[in-house]
Amino acid sequence: MSAPRIKSPQLLVAESGADREGHGLKRTMGLFQLICFGVGAVVGTGIFVGLSDSVAQAGPAVVVSFVLAALTCVFTAFSFAELGGAIPVSGSSYSFAYAGLGESTAFLVGWCLLLEYGISISAVAVGWSQYVNELLHGLTGCRLPDALSAGPGDGGIVNLPAVIVIAMASVLLVRGVRESARATAAMAAVKLVVLLAFCAIGYSAFKDGNLTPFSPAGLGGIGAGTTAAFFSYIGFDAITTAGEEAKNPRRDIPVAIMACMGLVTLLYCAVAVAAIGAVGGDRVAGRPAALSYVVDEVTGSGIGGGIIAFGAVVAIASVVLAVMYGQTRILMSMSRDGLIPRVFEKVSPKTATPVAGTLIVAVVFALPAAFASLDAVMNLCTIGTLAIMAVVNLTVMVLRRREPGLTRSFRVPFHPVAPLLGIAFCLYLMYETGWRTWLQFAVFLGVGLLVYAAYGRRHSTLARTAAEVTPDAAEREPQAV
Repeated sequence: MSAPRIKSPQLLVAESGADREGHGLKRTMGLFQLICFGVGAVVGTGIFVGLSDSVAQAGPAVVVSFVLAALTCVFTAFSFAELGGAIPVSGSSYSFAYAGLGESTAFLVGWCLLLEYGISISAVAVGWSQYVNELLHGLTGCRLPDALSAGPGDGGIVNLPAVIVIAMASVLLVRGVRESARATAAMAAVKLVVLLAFCAIGYSAFKDGNLTPFSPAGLGGIGAGTTAAFFSYIGFDAITTAGEEAKNPRRDIPVAIMACMGLVTLLYCAVAVAAIGAVGGDRVAGRPAALSYVVDEVTGSGIGGGIIAFGAVVAIASVVLAVMYGQTRILMSMSRDGLIPRVFEKVSPKTATPVAGTLIVAVVFALPAAFASLDAVMNLCTIGTLAIMAVVNLTVMVLRRREPGLTRSFRVPFHPVAPLLGIAFCLYLMYETGWRTWLQFAVFLGVGLLVYAAYGRRHSTLARTAAEVTPDAAEREPQAV
């Protein structure tokens, strides 16, 4: 059996130009922009739409579910912070796996990232459509007809708002990363203000009795709620995809990851307690646009709910923008390595963005957003993301042993206990998804292995070049369109 093809951290950095200008990309993102980018990628559908699903599982104990989901992410966030500072390239967990576990594992990580980012883009766009309808109803008293605001599986024909938000995000991304970062920062500020306003309204009507019984479904409900709440945190790792466009990636990426996780966790717990404390868990559970409903009930007016709907429209749009950004940068890294077609690595000399790759991503993920019901694959998205996070934790431990001299601007505390706990939490939540999801995931990985054998392994750049960095490899220029 042949040894795995491993690309050293030094080669990854040299090929990407991560300590200079990265592969034709421009370094325009500072620490504040990175934090806003992380908040933009995380805070959206999970809290504005998904809160009701988590409450349906756990009741008021959803706060515990959010904390457990956060712990799963925090242990892995430590690992992402160490690897993001040591290997500041656009490939994120794909590139980390390439350096630690080899090419075939890295390809499967990239394959799973299509689930994490791709399905979440489509799902978030569908959630955006719900709040657009709430906003229209609050402003005009009218709603979009079901035929134009839902796919065939949900009683409509095409989900037009979902397609529109993906198209708007792609236009911004094509224009340039500076414009995208500014838009993300502005949208992050708007949604933070709206959620803080929601908390103020919710706590003004807070009743202790609404928190009892605290855990109506017991530990099983908390566990199921944790799996549902985990989707609310998907996207924090997108910060590491900015490794070639951050001004000081080795310092700023670890700080941005930890700041984002702390801020988001506090916000989620505050919003959940405010919502349940105001109207009770039974009235929040399973309700579309739950936050708008809570504000309408507390204030007795549709104006407040309309404001929340506006905040949700902005918040969810920022998630689409940030997650699409991450997806295009990961595909660019995979394309650079020859594992997928070269079109994804082409960078426009005019905008310094992967224009063709961005447009392809927009079209591919607009289709399921427009026509498909995504509920059946949400657990598949969750298990794929958890598998990626487990691999990242494992990679930290492997590189600590294999590359002890690697420059690390951040080091995982309590190593190897923290990465091992991260893996354990990931495996627990993967177990909670159920055997049907495991079967779907096994089939998905099998298809990925076939794609790798048929295309990636034969076209691999690493297989055709020397294992060490050469002057030609270090100075290789990006293709342009």
